[in-house]
Amino acid sequence: MRFETPLSYRAYRTLTGLIPLIARRHLRKRIAKGKEHDSRWIEKLGQATLPRPAGRLIWLHAVGLGEVLALRGLIDALHARDADLNFLVTSGTLASSKVFEKNAPANTVHQFLPLDHPRYIRAFLDHWQPDLSIWSEQEIWPNHVFEIHKQGIPLALINGRLTSDAFESRSRFKRLYQSVYQRFSYVAGQDPQTADRLAKLGALDVKTHPTLKAGCAPLAADAGDLQTLQESTQGRMIWAATSTHPADETMALEAHKRLLDVQPDALLIVAPRNPSEMDTLRAGAAKNGMTLAFRGETHLPSVHTQVFVSDTFGELGLWYRLARRALIGGSFGDIGGHNPWEAAQLDCAILHGPNMANFIPDMKALHAENAALETSDTDGLFAALIDDATLDMPPRARVVADKMGRTVYDLADELTGMLKS
Repeated sequence: MRFETPLSYRAYRTLTGLIPLIARRHLRKRIAKGKEHDSRWIEKLGQATLPRPAGRLIWLHAVGLGEVLALRGLIDALHARDADLNFLVTSGTLASSKVFEKNAPANTVHQFLPLDHPRYIRAFLDHWQPDLSIWSEQEIWPNHVFEIHKQGIPLALINGRLTSDAFESRSRFKRLYQSVYQRFSYVAGQDPQTADRLAKLGALDVKTHPTLKAGCAPLAADAGDLQTLQESTQGRMIWAATSTHPADETMALEAHKRLLDVQPDALLIVAPRNPSEMDTLRAGAAKNGMTLAFRGETHLPSVHTQVFVSDTFGELGLWYRLARRALIGGSFGDIGGHNPWEAAQLDCAILHGPNMANFIPDMKALHAENAALETSDTDGLFAALIDDATLDMPPRARVVADKMGRTVYDLADELTGMLKS
């Protein structure tokens, strides 16, 4: 197949040619703000900080925390197909690197994705020499795709997700994205709507495949920390609100205030999506007269703590093991919800608000088996917290997760068939 280089890509390449002029200054400013790794930031300039492992290497990329963690099940399936394979995972955010390293599968290392400039990309590819490049969900960088394809490395787009807004935005540069997507040998969306949008943007032979998130191993937790927390909270009714945003936190605090009237020793664990943003939590706790404690300050909740805030990254595996019910964050407000499968995999009942737009096929599957519960207001959330019937949902959710997760092995078969010979 003959690939064209549209004028829009030439303009993009010219624009991104300016990146080296500002890259180091930009990254150092982000380091000062705590948004970049203080020693590994050079990876974003294509400078590897780890040696390449011997043998065949599959490179997988996803942009942020949730997307990177979702790759673990696929890596396990690929490793099961060939135990000699090695894996490189790249992402863009500091949080994703910290949490992934605690949950990394066997034979897997992490690096930050280089900025989208040919010089950095070539240095990255020269060092790592991947035998297959896999991109997950939404993030696509044109210079990366063109350079990877130029070096004869097979390209796959998996778990694709395009919202209507993202589709409209990319449609303005259809010739550019057509040229990008047609360089992928394998393209799969996680729902029919995304598959249709990818096809309209020029991707060829688009497939659909269920989300990768259902097939991942449970999040890790430190056994010593878990035992200490279980001992210090023994006998208390514990529930969690995870990956929360302000709208979720407001709802959780209001429901917890009502819960304390009937169960005075109840404990709410809140794990904010962005631990640096605590204003809503502090104000809400003060408004409702609740005793607030922070993981980073006290390590353990006291007998007087009513709301315990996880202001640390990478401990969701701990909170899902400690709690019996979890409110999935991002489901109130306009975020569209976060991953419900992490709770399901650790036998924690899934409660969520009315907006799980990021997980529509997943929630349909869970609700079809009465394995998750939607609540639209404080009354509904409070009712779910005192209803013992919600504790019957986790086993059903595990069945759904296992069924959906098995499909990842079919995907692994297709991807291993693409490995560079």
